[in-house]
Amino acid sequence: MDGLAEVVGLVAIAVIGTALARRLGLLAPIVLVIAGLGLSFLPFVPEVHLDPHLALVGILPPLLYVAAVETSVPAFRFNLRPILLLAIGLVVVTAFLVGTVLHLMLPGVPYAICVALGAVVAPPDAIAATAIARRVRLPRRVVTILEGESLINDATALVLLRVSVAAATGAAVGFFNVATEVALAAGGGIAIGVVGALVFAYVHKRIKDPLMDTALSLLTPFLIVLPAEVVGASGVVAVVVAGLYLGHRIPKLMSAASRLQTEGFWRIARFLLEGMVFLLVGLQLRDVLRSMKTPWIEVIEITGAVVGTLIGTRFLWIFLTVYLARLIPRVRRRDPLPPASYPAVVGWAGMRGVVTLAAALALPRPDEVAYPRALFVWLAFAVIVVTLVLQGATLPWYARRLRIPPDDPNEDTLAEAAVQNAASRAARDRLDQLAESAPAGTVDRLRELAEHRANKAWERLGPSETPSRAYGRLRREMIDAEREVFRSARDEGRIAEEVLRRAQRDLDLEESLLQRTTED
Repeated sequence: MDGLAEVVGLVAIAVIGTALARRLGLLAPIVLVIAGLGLSFLPFVPEVHLDPHLALVGILPPLLYVAAVETSVPAFRFNLRPILLLAIGLVVVTAFLVGTVLHLMLPGVPYAICVALGAVVAPPDAIAATAIARRVRLPRRVVTILEGESLINDATALVLLRVSVAAATGAAVGFFNVATEVALAAGGGIAIGVVGALVFAYVHKRIKDPLMDTALSLLTPFLIVLPAEVVGASGVVAVVVAGLYLGHRIPKLMSAASRLQTEGFWRIARFLLEGMVFLLVGLQLRDVLRSMKTPWIEVIEITGAVVGTLIGTRFLWIFLTVYLARLIPRVRRRDPLPPASYPAVVGWAGMRGVVTLAAALALPRPDEVAYPRALFVWLAFAVIVVTLVLQGATLPWYARRLRIPPDDPNEDTLAEAAVQNAASRAARDRLDQLAESAPAGTVDRLRELAEHRANKAWERLGPSETPSRAYGRLRREMIDAEREVFRSARDEGRIAEEVLRRAQRDLDLEESLLQRTTED
C-alpha cells in the first residue's frame, strides 16, 4: 500500500505542478524539477530511488516511441546531416572533451571512467527537448533538428558509455571490439526496429477494434525494446526506427476511430510520464548529497568546469559544422546558410534529463573502479539541473533576443488551402461517379459539404469572424442545448443511461470536429 500511495502522490504532484506552470506561464519541466528539489528536503517526503534500468527500459521507450511517431519522416530525412552531426559527432566530441577536463582536475582517476562520465552528460534529453522546444514555439526546422538529435543521441552515448566502462574495468577494448559493439548496437537496433515495425504494421492493418489498436500501440515500444536488450542491441535505435515507420504509415494502418482513441491515450500517457520523470529527477537530490564525500570547494570547481565544457563545446561544434558544411558546393546549393540566430538557439537548447541521471546511476561501483562515484553522480545531477533551469528557463527570452522569426501561419494555411482544394475536387469527382446510386437530395448536401471544406481554409486568412467560425460557435451552442435535453430525459427516467451515453458520444464527436474551427 505504501508503494501505491507514493505513486499516487507523485502523479498528483506532477499534475498540480504542471497546472501551476501553465497558470503562471512557465515551462512545466522546470517547475517540476524545482518542486522535486524542494520536496527532497522535507522530512515527511519518503526517499524515492530512481531505478536506472526501469528508467532506460520502462520510461524512456514509450516517450521515445510517441515522439518518433509524431516526427515528420520527410523533415527528418531532409535534416539528417545536421541531426547526425549533433547526435553522433557532438556526443563523441563532448564525451572526450569532458573526460579530458575531468581527468586533468582529477589526475588519480582513470581516463576511461572520466570519458564514461562524459558520455553520461553528453546527450541532451529527448523529453526535455520536445517539451521545451515546442512550448517556446521555435521555428519548425529548429524543432525537427532538436527532436531528431534527441531521438538518436542516447544510443550513441550509451554505446560509448558501455565501451568506456569496459575499458575502465580492465576489459580488452581495441578497434575491433569497439567496431563490433557499435555494429551490434546500431545495426542490431535498426534490424529489430524494422522487423518490429513491419510486424506491428501488419497487425494494425488487420485490427478493426479501436481499443485493441490502442492496446497494441501501448505494447509496441516494450515489445521492441525487450528483444533488443536481450541480444545487446540498442533499444533506443529500435524504438525510434519503429516509431518513425509506423508514424509515417499510420493513415493507412488505422481507422479514424483508432487514430482518435490512440492519440488521446498517448496524450495523457505522455503528460503523466513526462511530469513524473522531471519530478523524479528533482527528488534524487537528498540521496545524491548524502553520498558526497568530496570537499565542496572542489565540487563547485569541477561542476563549473564540466558544465562550462558542455555548453562551450556545443556552441563551438554547432557553429563550426554549420559554416564548414557550406564550403561544400552540393550542401550549399541544397541547404543555404541559415541566419546565425538558428545555430545560436540550437546551441543554447541543450537540456539534459532522465537518461543522464539513469546512466550515471548505472556507473560501476567503486570496488570495480577506483573513482569517486558519488561525485560523478552529483556531476550528472548538477548538469541536469543547471541545463534545465538555466537554459530551459531562459530559452524563450534568448530566442526573443535573437529575434528568431516564428513560422508564418499564413504559409501553412495557404498550403493547406491549396491541398484541400485538390482534395475537395477529388471528393466531388468520386461523388459524381457514385451519384446515380444515391437520392438527389443527398448528393446535393454532399456537394455543399465539399464546397464548405474547400472554402474553410481560405476563410482562415481573414481577420474577422469567418462563416466557418460562426458556424462552429453557433453549432456548439446548439449541441449544449441538445445535451441538456438528453440529460433531463435521463434524470426523469424517460431514457436509459445507455441511450444517454450513445447520444452523448455522437454529440462529443461532432463537437471535437468543431473544436479546430473555433480555435483557428
